[in-house]
Amino acid sequence: MALSNRLALPLRPALAALRQAAPRQRRGLSTPSGPGHTLDLRGIFPPLTTPFSPTQEVDYARLEGNLRRYTSIPFRGLVVLGSNGEYPYLAPHERLQMVSCVRRALPRDRLLLAGSGCESTQATIELTVSMAEAGADVALVVTPCYYRGAMTSAALVQHYTEVADASPIPVVLYSVPANTGLDLPLEAVLALAQHPNILGIKDSGGDITRMGLMVHKTRQEDFQVLAGSAGFLLASYALGASGGVCALANVLGAPLCQLDHLCREGRWQEARDLQHRLIEPNVAVTRRFGIPGLKKAMEWFGYYGGPCRAPLAPLSPSQVEELRGIFSANSWL
Repeated sequence: MALSNRLALPLRPALAALRQAAPRQRRGLSTPSGPGHTLDLRGIFPPLTTPFSPTQEVDYARLEGNLRRYTSIPFRGLVVLGSNGEYPYLAPHERLQMVSCVRRALPRDRLLLAGSGCESTQATIELTVSMAEAGADVALVVTPCYYRGAMTSAALVQHYTEVADASPIPVVLYSVPANTGLDLPLEAVLALAQHPNILGIKDSGGDITRMGLMVHKTRQEDFQVLAGSAGFLLASYALGASGGVCALANVLGAPLCQLDHLCREGRWQEARDLQHRLIEPNVAVTRRFGIPGLKKAMEWFGYYGGPCRAPLAPLSPSQVEELRGIFSANSWL
């Protein structure tokens, strides 16, 4: 018997109970016709940064401080251990402690998505089960990419199918080609959308045509598309995306939730004006300066950013000045 099947057998009753108990509703802007889904992902999710002390240890007290401030913002939930959480640099026990810490601080009506993707299917299954035990509501599973030349559509469909079969919580696919060098093929996404335990995808590639096709081609499935960046959030919503997992929400969470609200209300001119002011800051804390830039910007808005874990290096003084200028030019500072 395959490993995924051995692990899945004792988990299937719990998974069935979860599906039965979960709300089944879909309304508003992201309402492609189709069956109800197990969890509603409509809204904004910040992919949390991991706070480190000056000695590069995880600072859980600082994390709790940021979480207290985030509870006042109407996020749909939080993402732990995504790309912005410096996930590859954390030890296994740190990853689980991060999930446990956030779960304790997070109101029960907000979802906790936890990154559990590993290079092998077996390791991904084991970590996904552990994340569920630590309190995650959803597993966010990035594409394995070390042997990217062998990661065909068939290989990726097999990988995600085994993970979803074994997972006690719903799975969200995660395609982030800027980090992995691998775009989860559209045909694989469409095949996996039919799996009852695959809830949706976080797509960070920025290809709006591709995202529109995902929404269109899965409109009869139990599947939700999440925009992976604030820079194309409005465009994604216009095509029917359910929500956004946006690094910039660590800094400008309330404005991003306002953009979400304006889109759902159909107030497109106001939404467009706000989106325009978010594009340059978003580029600055993602492609331009990355996580060091994101953490620096957090400090200007009252959050703890702190250092990154090596080998990520801090910004130079000139880079800090450029970053500040971008936020100021768009009237955020």
